[in-house]
Amino acid sequence: QVQLAESGGGLVQAGGSLRLSCAASGTIHSINNMGWYRRQAPGKQRELVAVVTSAGSTDYAASVKGRFTISKDNARNTVALQMNSLKPEDTGVYYCYLASPPWAGPKWGQGTQVTVSS
Repeated sequence: QVQLAESGGGLVQAGGSLRLSCAASGTIHSINNMGWYRRQAPGKQRELVAVVTSAGSTDYAASVKGRFTISKDNARNTVALQMNSLKPEDTGVYYCYLASPPWAGPKWGQGTQVTVSS
């Protein structure tokens, strides 16, 4: 049984920074993808924010490129999202995910709230 534990998030003013962390536990394939999705409003679809593979390849949503940085520790099965220059439109619930192996269905964290005030 895979579990994801998220930490970080909170309230910050526009232009500020936050760091999200996620630790995965359980049986995890050595080849996996981890990343973050967010839901910006209730009823809105979750959207990909950033993903990193176990090989270190990364991909970002266009809206966060240059502001957010994703990093992964394969030995510890953790992923972090450093969010800088935050904007009010970054507000939402951020969900950590793990696809282990990458072609398997994702596992999700419980979500952590990020609120950026203008």
